[in-house]
Amino acid sequence: MNIVMTGGNGFIGRRLAQRLLDGGEAIGADGQRVAFEKLVLFDIARLDDELGRDPRVEQVTGDIADAATLARVIDASTAAVFHFGAVVSAGAEADFDLGLRVNLDGTRNVLEACRRLPAPPRVIFASSLAVYGGALPKVIDDATPLYPQTSYGAHKACGELLISDYSRKGFLDGRALRFPTILVRPEPNLAASTFASTIIREPLLGRETSCPVDPSSVMAVMSVARLLDCIVHAYELPAAAFGAQRALLLPAISAPVAEMIAAVRRAGGAAAADRIALRPDPKTQHIVDGWPGGVNAERAVALGMRADATVDEIVDSFVAEDLPRMLQAAR
Repeated sequence: MNIVMTGGNGFIGRRLAQRLLDGGEAIGADGQRVAFEKLVLFDIARLDDELGRDPRVEQVTGDIADAATLARVIDASTAAVFHFGAVVSAGAEADFDLGLRVNLDGTRNVLEACRRLPAPPRVIFASSLAVYGGALPKVIDDATPLYPQTSYGAHKACGELLISDYSRKGFLDGRALRFPTILVRPEPNLAASTFASTIIREPLLGRETSCPVDPSSVMAVMSVARLLDCIVHAYELPAAAFGAQRALLLPAISAPVAEMIAAVRRAGGAAAADRIALRPDPKTQHIVDGWPGGVNAERAVALGMRADATVDEIVDSFVAEDLPRMLQAAR
């Protein structure tokens, strides 16, 4: 039995890949645990590093919008699929056609490949808080309706509905997880939220950076480690835990941008915080203003998931686990 991960060479994909390799087991829709033979990382490019050289890892490059390619990658030996491949928020907003092609057509290709398998696989779909929008309450919960205000959010909402319908039909056992903003990413990407990682990472690396939003802006955030815990836990839960509600709002903490800057000051001193310049960008501010600032994820918590305690906990984790390696690589 094999595991397939789209977007497998992305930041979250590779962190999760190592967790799965350490566990060594795949779980299919029948709930049975079996040792997997291969973890297929599907992405647009290969990476040559220690993870990529693990004999259980196969890297496959290709276009997720190519249905024939996905049908070859997700084959009869596939027990589970983690679908992370996407054009993120600002990228999908800037290129409407590319966003549709990758996020909507690509997701449908993944699900259709799963549908054709002799045994339905367990599928984890990376969704986003971008599925919410409009006149939001200060704190969203499991009953908050979806009203996305970006193309990316619309694509993720469509993906959630497809996951639900394919699961209802018995083609697969799907679980859609609504990710908050994840901190701290090791490098910028095209997501509108990328600045939140940048204003933590760059000053602590000794580099000047800028913040495009007002410090009073509030975001729902989660650490990388906590996200991986939630993904693995959701993957391991029985289908009955989700029932007909296949999309799950993940727990997160509310973090004013000013508090992120203060956490940088506490971790790296005044010199680090002073490296952050406020340079407002109306486009980014508009996108961030449309996101929920607080999350009450009672259902996820009842299923055994939890949020980080504080922003300082997230920053301290980055300083302890990732920063030394990044400082070494920068020399």
